[in-house]
Amino acid sequence: MKKSLQEKYAPACRCFGCGAANPKGLRIKSYVRGGDLVAKFVPKKQHEAYAGMLSGGIIAALLDCHSNWAAAYCLMKRDGRRSPPTTVTAELHVEYRRPTPTGEPLELRARATESEGRRVYVKGELRAGSAGVTVTSWGVFEAVKERHAAFGALTGRPLAKGRSRKAARRAMRS
Repeated sequence: MKKSLQEKYAPACRCFGCGAANPKGLRIKSYVRGGDLVAKFVPKKQHEAYAGMLSGGIIAALLDCHSNWAAAYCLMKRDGRRSPPTTVTAELHVEYRRPTPTGEPLELRARATESEGRRVYVKGELRAGSAGVTVTSWGVFEAVKERHAAFGALTGRPLAKGRSRKAARRAMRS
């Protein structure tokens, strides 16, 4: 089976939403399907806000991480890179259309709609089989520079405070 973007490019990432190395996280796996990024997520009882319905905070985290990967993948492809840059959320707007049930697998979809410099604009949605689209989102995501606290988070080796750019580049190559 083909590896997800997270497994391929960030196996040591500890992000709560998408970190493959976070055993207590949501651990979404995003796959490229045409022009979209698609992920399946099976909610657990601990993700509920109330009986049978997914927490809005978990929903926002799912869409945030999945959309962030859509942005990173867009920049990687646009710039001809071998791996995605570290991106962070600049803005995220979530519209909860109807409650999202937890008793079935959910599908996340995200698509980069525009990129400009280090910024990427992404639209996302969450679908529940029985309920259809339950949540939509749009966000702005930005590639960060080496001095940003999140730099290197994909590799599990973020830039430590006071660390030099040269040392950061050396660590990214290893």
